[in-house]
Amino acid sequence: MLSPARALQKGYDKIKREWRLAFLAAFVTGLLIHMPAMLSDIPNHDGLSSIYFDQNMITSGRWFLMVACGFSSFYTIPWVIGLLGLFFLGLAAAALTELLEIRKSWAIAAVSGLLVAFPALVSTFAYVFTLDGYMLALLLAVLAVLFTKKYRYGFLPGGFCLAFSLGTYQGYLAFAMILSVFSILMLAMDRMGTWEKVKKGLRYLYMGVLGAVLYYVILQVLLQLQGKELDSYQGISGLSPDAASSAGIFSRIAGMYRDFAGFSARGNVLFNNWISAAAWILLACAALAAAVLLATKRKWWKSPWFFVIIVVALFALPLVTNIILLVSPSVTYHLLMRYQWVLFPIGLVAFVDRQAEELRGGASLEWAVFGAVFVLVFFYGVTDNIGYSNLQKRYEKTYAYCVRLLDRIEQTPGYYPGIPIAMVGVVGYEQFPETDITASVTSGMIGIYGDSLLYTGENYRLFIQHYLGATLNILPAEAMADMYFDEEYIAMNSFPGENSVRIINGIMYIKTENMHY
Repeated sequence: MLSPARALQKGYDKIKREWRLAFLAAFVTGLLIHMPAMLSDIPNHDGLSSIYFDQNMITSGRWFLMVACGFSSFYTIPWVIGLLGLFFLGLAAAALTELLEIRKSWAIAAVSGLLVAFPALVSTFAYVFTLDGYMLALLLAVLAVLFTKKYRYGFLPGGFCLAFSLGTYQGYLAFAMILSVFSILMLAMDRMGTWEKVKKGLRYLYMGVLGAVLYYVILQVLLQLQGKELDSYQGISGLSPDAASSAGIFSRIAGMYRDFAGFSARGNVLFNNWISAAAWILLACAALAAAVLLATKRKWWKSPWFFVIIVVALFALPLVTNIILLVSPSVTYHLLMRYQWVLFPIGLVAFVDRQAEELRGGASLEWAVFGAVFVLVFFYGVTDNIGYSNLQKRYEKTYAYCVRLLDRIEQTPGYYPGIPIAMVGVVGYEQFPETDITASVTSGMIGIYGDSLLYTGENYRLFIQHYLGATLNILPAEAMADMYFDEEYIAMNSFPGENSVRIINGIMYIKTENMHY
């Protein structure tokens, strides 16, 4: 029997150099960029209700999320969750290098850097209570495609991985689909028979169908066992009535293209200053030059299939990127659901890395790509930390506001612990004007932007309970439906006005926003 040291060394020696480098680059870069969120307790509005949460989200179709997030316990402990999340992300980076056949050290570091720096990950960190589960879902999505590519019957374990990825978070379906398109394009460039390419290409279809069916069957079984039904949040309960009509389908497809173009050009995420925009242009031009040189050398331009493949790829990529809009066109498209856009710069890096040695001037193309990615990773990291800075300020401003509000509540004549409290959830800008100076950078970062963590009465209750140590009996929204039309309430000033907190008929009314102009 081998000693622990010998066994560990033997296992380590079997790990490819490329995998080790990808994992290390992703993990270390991730720590450097995201440590502010990992070392702080800075919740967003959803985080207030998830300080302890068992993650039973089966009614949203996430039947494996409870298990995926269970490794770090169901408490929100950012350091432990962050380390687990970066561990899974490092494994995903290693799997990506194998899937995309990236061998050069600079390209591996570039791919890992892009994966952990892309701003969509900041929004995921803002919802840190699910971060580790979501990163495991991402890893499973990458493994689904990797297994399908590497093995003849790899679509079987691939379908299994895809089902559990969807059962954790459905948003990474697009990740798997884009990687499948990339793999098929790589097949098209390989020197092998057409029939062999077709057979290998069909594996990705088998994997997708198997994964979707397995996901759906497990979901239905667990819903029956728990006696629950899918809810309507984000359209998860099913397609809308117009989905089956041709007009509905064409309308959705048109919307998918519009959204893809709009977010790519004006989403303020892929680039948000002229330097990062220039880096994108340089990266795209280098990849385009490599494609033209390769097509000329191999005489692809003589084959009509070359042009067919280009047209099909250009048509398919926006669709698979926005596949969620085909299911639910009215979905609120949060930034954490757009992580798949990172695969486009990663794909360009992989293409140049794979073909550069075959091309005249390949070294110059590699330097151009390396420089462009270095700039992008740096500016993405800066963007990420601007977001974290604002999240910290949101918490501080919310804390200061709630201290003042709680003091007013407790000093109001007639107050007693447990008194019913009716209040509007938001913070009014009449008395507390907007002070966020990061909007030009963070406006698209769900869970990051803005001045306050407070949007509902429940947010107030939870923040005051967990961070100020007081318990308030805030009435649910449905119990306050008529309050907004009460003349006495309309006459009140918004907080911190003199009569913004009043007791009327045994209920404490708190007016935080003056909606009556």
